[in-house]
Amino acid sequence: MNSADIVIIGAGPAGISAAIQLKRYGLEPVLLEKNEAGGLLRNAHRVENYPGFPDGISGTELVELFKKHLENAGIEVQYEKVLKLVHKKGIFVVKTDRKEITCRMVIIASGTRPRLFKGVFIPEEAEKDIFYEIYPIRQINDKKIVIIGAGDAAFDYALNLAEKNEVIILNKGQKVKCLPLLYERSMATKNITYLQNAHIKKIERSGDEWVLTCQNKVKEWEMIVSHLVVAIGREPSLDFIGKGLAKKLEILERSKQLYLIGDVRNDIYRQTAISAGDGIRAAMGIYTKMKEEKN
Repeated sequence: MNSADIVIIGAGPAGISAAIQLKRYGLEPVLLEKNEAGGLLRNAHRVENYPGFPDGISGTELVELFKKHLENAGIEVQYEKVLKLVHKKGIFVVKTDRKEITCRMVIIASGTRPRLFKGVFIPEEAEKDIFYEIYPIRQINDKKIVIIGAGDAAFDYALNLAEKNEVIILNKGQKVKCLPLLYERSMATKNITYLQNAHIKKIERSGDEWVLTCQNKVKEWEMIVSHLVVAIGREPSLDFIGKGLAKKLEILERSKQLYLIGDVRNDIYRQTAISAGDGIRAAMGIYTKMKEEKN
């Protein structure tokens, strides 16, 4: 069993910022990530509200800069999936798919997981071909893609993919929930079609394509598309927390042994700048607590 003072779960903007700040204090956190560093930022078409980039910057470019910052700080991301986090006798045990780590303090920056598309039968073997994020398909060209959703993510994904593909956004209702700026840009992009009151009645897989049966108040029609992307909301990714620990979260947070930061805590306020600030603040809190313990 490995041991450490601090474990950070998640290498998105929040976890990365916490790790960098802790390193500046001379501390050595263990930074765990189950997929790739960068979190949802890997999907972002353009980040325009992160200070220091007056012309904006693509999500992938910003992720590469974050990775470079980690490298320059001498911080290595350990790519392991956290399966369970428990707390016993004042010590955390982090169980990953490779090992167990005991530690005194934990920063949970595990982000969010997508809400799954339900209500329509989808063959089990085809479920793996539904995308809830777009970074795996960002390089495709000349395809017809349907995006289900009406929020920021749906329209941002559309702008990203429409650079080289035809994109159709399906909104089951009438209300658009995204930033007006995203909607305006999408409507001004020739490769994006937006359909409201579009209900998906049936989904079938035909070879490498999807056959969607859609309907609105006046008609029913079929669409054949190459990719299906779902962006209907997200929820905190905390499935690794056991029931015992869940009951103690508030106590452990108040005692500054545990921190929940970034998108896992911030509900609709999922912004890179907010997550980065959360990470730095958590690291400062840990450093302050450790100084107090020494004195």
